[in-house]
Amino acid sequence: MCIVTPAFADANNGNWQTAHRWAQMLRAHYAVRLAKQWPDSNVTDDGTDILIALHARRSAASVAAWAQAHPHQPLVLALTGTDLYRDIQSDPIAQRSLALAHRLIVLQELGPMALPESLRGKCRVVFQSSTRRATLPKTRAHLRALTVGHLRDEKSPQTLFEAARLIGPDEGIFIDHIGGALDPALGDSARQTAADCPHYRWLGNQPHAATRARIQRAHVLVHASRMEGGAHVIMEAALCGTPVLASRIDGNVGMLGVDYAGYFPLGDAAALTALLRTAREDQARGGGWLTDMQTLCLARSARFEPDAERAALLSLLAELT
Repeated sequence: MCIVTPAFADANNGNWQTAHRWAQMLRAHYAVRLAKQWPDSNVTDDGTDILIALHARRSAASVAAWAQAHPHQPLVLALTGTDLYRDIQSDPIAQRSLALAHRLIVLQELGPMALPESLRGKCRVVFQSSTRRATLPKTRAHLRALTVGHLRDEKSPQTLFEAARLIGPDEGIFIDHIGGALDPALGDSARQTAADCPHYRWLGNQPHAATRARIQRAHVLVHASRMEGGAHVIMEAALCGTPVLASRIDGNVGMLGVDYAGYFPLGDAAALTALLRTAREDQARGGGWLTDMQTLCLARSARFEPDAERAALLSLLAELT
């Protein structure tokens, strides 16, 4: 098996984490290698029997090469965020990848609805997974909110910057922001927000282990994205009982469920600020709003267990092999 991913470890992003985790899960059943493209040499008959490619547009050349060289051997295409909710709507190259694949993977339960109805029959939902961590006691002296995501337009960091400016420095709400500045202009905005708002800190890139520890210690995770295939960070928050405040987009609702109470309209900094204030007031008085959301997140977290992800992958591959 060859797993093609457009990003490797140096990118430190969701595509790489997904590809690496799938390789680890499947190595007990298949000889697996990771590559940025297929073929990764001048030889198309390299002993590979199954191709799994991440991202319809960015892995399109690999998908097309495999389909031409091995039209009857399994080809699985995993759809992430920008391809599921942007590229496949208008890009003929991404659309061709959908047509060529024998199976399509989406990473949350509303993902199939973004596909043309004719393709949903070959689509399977595979929730991503991580290890479970203990739910930590939280101080009532202040509220610590955390955002994790590289600074790029798809993650809508502008919403967080605006919310930080709406919150007063004496409200007891502190915001930590982890992620590298993929867009230099957004990095400048983060630095300016930190300079103007003492309760906001931009921490830049952080190691994965340190990021998970911060998720574990935070009172709430804020996820303001405008486009998501199925965010790792939501899964990691749920697995340690940290409630999530998220933009109401399909990629987030497909992770947390339609009845979840912690949504705000996409790009609505005032609504996010209101949720943060509600969380702070609830936390200060020891109320139940945050506890209820924590309970809902923990209930959803069973979907994000490694055994569930492994079983879903193996079931899909069994259909093809």
